[in-house]
Amino acid sequence: MRDPRLTRLAEVLVKYSTAVRKGDIVAITADPVAFPLIEATYEAVLAAGGHPFWQARSESLADLFLERASEQQLKFVSPLQTHHVETIDVYIGFWADLNTKSLSGIDPARQAIQAAARKPISKRFMERAADKSLRWVGTLFPTHGSAQDAEMSLRQYEDFVYTAGLLGEPDPIAAWKQISESQQRVCDYLQNKKELHFIAPNGTDLRVGVDGGTWINCDGHENFPDGEVFTGPQEVNGTVCYSFPAVHGGREVHDIRLTFKDGRVVDASASKGEEFLHRLLDMDDGARNLGEIAIGTNYGITRYTKNTLFDEKIGGTFHAAVGAGYPESGNTNESGLHWDMVCDLRQGGTIAADGEVFHREGRFLQQDWPGS
Repeated sequence: MRDPRLTRLAEVLVKYSTAVRKGDIVAITADPVAFPLIEATYEAVLAAGGHPFWQARSESLADLFLERASEQQLKFVSPLQTHHVETIDVYIGFWADLNTKSLSGIDPARQAIQAAARKPISKRFMERAADKSLRWVGTLFPTHGSAQDAEMSLRQYEDFVYTAGLLGEPDPIAAWKQISESQQRVCDYLQNKKELHFIAPNGTDLRVGVDGGTWINCDGHENFPDGEVFTGPQEVNGTVCYSFPAVHGGREVHDIRLTFKDGRVVDASASKGEEFLHRLLDMDDGARNLGEIAIGTNYGITRYTKNTLFDEKIGGTFHAAVGAGYPESGNTNESGLHWDMVCDLRQGGTIAADGEVFHREGRFLQQDWPGS
């Protein structure tokens, strides 16, 4: 019997997140382990009048490819993938990792080759998302692998995931619309600001120019669950020390410290995984630039779980992503990398906009903003 929360999740993804319309070509991409959610979403797309198709993803085949493919094969981009990104109207993707560490033993240089080759696909995806010709959303299907990373049982982790998505609310879509309104107030306040200044007791002292950027209200239309506001950074100077291990391709990098000068990383260190960090930062010319600066606003997520989808949304944190920017945010940096890293502000941190502190110790100071 299907978990009724999956049916509710599918309805939110189809009716709210991507607003599937009659005639839309809808790609549902996921590993077969997520089939209960695939089936529920397929059903919801049909009810909306769309044309669903399931594009199977395979963790084991992805591992096999990275282990054994030649360099030529790693660099190959299938014309079918190009056609896919140009043709679909809606993309709904599910992360469903059976083994979240499956890529840990792969040479990061091989992963970098593949990521660099796929950059035109990623770029085109972002362009279409920016001009609204493609609607998309990604969410997580709880597995034992993800639950183990979060140090929870599968049942506990399912409750965590579905609670973060407000699926226990009488009307989840109405609840997300209310969140959208409160986050929009933050965006409206920040839209005409020129500089943000982040300070945290862990050594973070980062100034980010945001003049000319567009603040985006992340309210469940691209990531789900959601809860952040972000923009495309311009000038970046100073140092950020990330509070939690950053995970990329199954590898954990601990105690990352990045120093920026004139927008680029000029010094990078980590207590664990430093070589991997440097390899990714050297992936291409754009990897050392900051592509996103964001503030987490989901106060229903309070703990670190080694999953960026949730960790970057933790209310009382901010995250800064090196690599590709989102054109709709005003950042056109191109890279095969987009790596979100999270800094906790709940123990004495502040954020100031043009010299005015509006966020202290993980909380917004204004009423009727998120978490108030």
